[in-house]
Amino acid sequence: MNDHEILSRLIDQAAGRVPADLLITNCRLADVFGQTLFDGPLALGGGLILGWGEGYEAAETFDARGGIVLPGLIDGHVHIESSALTPPRFARAVLPFGTTTVVADPHEIANVLGLAGIEYMLASTRNLPLNVHIMLPSCVPATSFEEAGAELGAADLAGLAGREGVLGLGEVMNFPGVVDRDEGVLDKLLLARSRGLVMDGHSPGLAGRRLSAYAAAGILTDHECGDPEAALGRLARGQYVLLREGSSSHDLIKLLPAVTPANLRRCLFCTDDREPADILAHGHINHSLRLAVRAGLDPLAAVTMATLNAAECYGLKGRGALAPGYAADLVIVGDLKDFQARHVFSQGREVAREGRLTVEIKDLPPVGVLNTVRLAPLSQADLALPLKSGRVLAIGVRPGSLLTDRLELTVDRDPAGCFDPRLNPGLNKLAVIERRRASGRLGLGVLSGYGLSNGALATTVAHDAHHLIVAGDNDEDMLAAIRQVAGQGGGFAVVRAGKVLAGLALPVAGLMADREAREVADDMERLLRAAHVDLGLPQTIHPLMTLSFLSLTVIPELKLTCGGLFDSAAFKPVSLQW
Repeated sequence: MNDHEILSRLIDQAAGRVPADLLITNCRLADVFGQTLFDGPLALGGGLILGWGEGYEAAETFDARGGIVLPGLIDGHVHIESSALTPPRFARAVLPFGTTTVVADPHEIANVLGLAGIEYMLASTRNLPLNVHIMLPSCVPATSFEEAGAELGAADLAGLAGREGVLGLGEVMNFPGVVDRDEGVLDKLLLARSRGLVMDGHSPGLAGRRLSAYAAAGILTDHECGDPEAALGRLARGQYVLLREGSSSHDLIKLLPAVTPANLRRCLFCTDDREPADILAHGHINHSLRLAVRAGLDPLAAVTMATLNAAECYGLKGRGALAPGYAADLVIVGDLKDFQARHVFSQGREVAREGRLTVEIKDLPPVGVLNTVRLAPLSQADLALPLKSGRVLAIGVRPGSLLTDRLELTVDRDPAGCFDPRLNPGLNKLAVIERRRASGRLGLGVLSGYGLSNGALATTVAHDAHHLIVAGDNDEDMLAAIRQVAGQGGGFAVVRAGKVLAGLALPVAGLMADREAREVADDMERLLRAAHVDLGLPQTIHPLMTLSFLSLTVIPELKLTCGGLFDSAAFKPVSLQW
């Protein structure tokens, strides 16, 4: 049919002149515009919502068994790579929980592979029953002080700006670059403004006139609010606030007091980084709904945040509501308390039932995104950390947070004048090693509060440049963990006394496994068990996520790169010795 015939058929079906494709009966419908529930049935046709109420006929009927029909849930900001799953595998994991749309920023793989990484994400998200909208990574590298696998300027992004599947400019993490008018950052903002692209934000700790300057540049969102006051400051400046509930950052409950009936429509949910074990055990955006309602938020207000607000924030026309002409992306739940997804529809077709997929989602071979771990020859001597004195700056881990502290410590040295964690209870050695060009660049630092003993933990998931990062209390095990991770093409490894206790291979860019979520979750569970039980990390510390973020220079306060220590608050490299 041509466009005229398609539109004519849609109008006839909505008017009831010809049968709908599908009629969902025995249901109630969530009206996110009016904040009410009303009775069905709900008529669907051509992948769209036609209307509701008695009198519709349809080629097929679907008994919802008294369920409540919600618009498909939307994740306002996610890094698919952080699930350790390729996009098709990620879709298989989240669709059964009612998430039908995600706004994805592929800056993890872009920092490893540049444009080739973005091309892979665009290709592998095309034609999925999960709607994936790609944000062009704005910070590759995250800052000018990092050495990523690529460097993407405005000219590089311009060629992708009009591509199908591209929605906007990804989180602008270099907020000092915005406020201080860095030329390269401004070029990217001007590109986005000229193309009418939504611009995502990331500005932890920013306030006052500097926050106003950041918002004035056209940056629309922020998912890095540390407290309700920070959220209210952004809402007052016209930004949207994303309440994040990920695997390492649990911000939803602490930010919920900032959500009021007056500002509700500027608030939405996101996961940012969520591991497969958490998805499989607790859900995805439906988990955010559950938490918010249990904390006292009105259920329909929560549903609106998870659907219409996200759609309007990102300009996703025809999504986020049960309205005529809107996409028939739906989730049927039993109640507005637990939000367990009974049935999930994408474009009018059932794609999941009672937690299981009902459609086949094909994989895309990971061509061009393998073999990304290339290390220069490395010996145990390279991991030695000589000190002129015992006074060092150490990275202080905060349990349950991505933020770290800048600690001034005095440590004991071995006879050779080197830092030895085993002489300093409570401290670990941290190393970040460049892993794309085999340059041999290596940064060393001191870590406090991680709690690792008698071993080492290494990974190539090290935000945002994603070099190889390793923490340990002895150089032998650190070197063994490095070699294990490199040998498996990336991923994680836990080593004790030279023995690999647990590992997870992530050969796709050193970030993702082309395996099912359950398999990846089981391997991660073994890693966590080994880290907590065999290496003694406290239960208050998430071993994998915490380690992965210790190199992210845009999260205050002290971080480590392959070039050395970086003070995020002062936004400059600093010496290990003070």
